[in-house]
Amino acid sequence: MAATKRIPVSEGIWAEISELKRPGQTFDDLLSHMVEQEKKRRFIEDMDRIEAEGDFVELEFDVSDTD
Repeated sequence: MAATKRIPVSEGIWAEISELKRPGQTFDDLLSHMVEQEKKRRFIEDMDRIEAEGDFVELEFDVSDTD
């Protein structure tokens, strides 16, 4: 079993997190889901920034038919 860690949070944040939790869902499951959602959000944000700021060039390549 993985080590258990404690994360101090204010009463207000505890209440808000508790409201997000579904019946039967653990806080570990909820936080894991929230972390994955945040990772995806940041990835999309980074891709949008790169697309907006990037200077791209078209790559030309020949794909031979191997049949």
